[in-house]
Amino acid sequence: MQLLFDLFPVILFFAAFKLAGIYVATGVAIAASIVQVAWVWLRRRRVEAMHLITLGLIVVLGGATLLLQDEMFIKWKPSVVNWLFAVVFLGSQFVGGKPLVRRFMESKVELPASVWTRLNLSWVAFFALLGFANLFVVYRFDTETWVNFKLFGMMGLTVAFVLAQALYLARYIPEGSENTPAGGA
Repeated sequence: MQLLFDLFPVILFFAAFKLAGIYVATGVAIAASIVQVAWVWLRRRRVEAMHLITLGLIVVLGGATLLLQDEMFIKWKPSVVNWLFAVVFLGSQFVGGKPLVRRFMESKVELPASVWTRLNLSWVAFFALLGFANLFVVYRFDTETWVNFKLFGMMGLTVAFVLAQALYLARYIPEGSENTPAGGA
């Protein structure tokens, strides 16, 4: 359910693009992102900094797309967001005492510090490469292909990356542990 909520603006962007084109889709994505952040605020009375940054980017780059009638601004947004994630994950190696991936996952799995560092750096590389992959599609293919890549390609790459990390982590989880991945023994 959380994944569907997180993808809410992207799914609405995709649907609006198919029905009415890039500019309507951009307006829908801006509105959906505002609703999404407002909903989180109303339920929790706080919003994560990255959600606010992502909202700011969609409003600024999406707004520029609409104001200037230039779709390139909205096409750059996924790259900028992914590069910001890469910078934040990289920065967490040096600030705060623990890599960000460790802060997210240490309650679920116990790993040596060197493994946490490798995992965190792999996320840095993944986000950086995903940003470049987006621009590759932006500059090599038409807008419809980019929209499909934005929803299906980026999601598919993310799922594949998470599965690869799960396989990598499986070797560090003791057999018979309650933390054993589903299907593992």
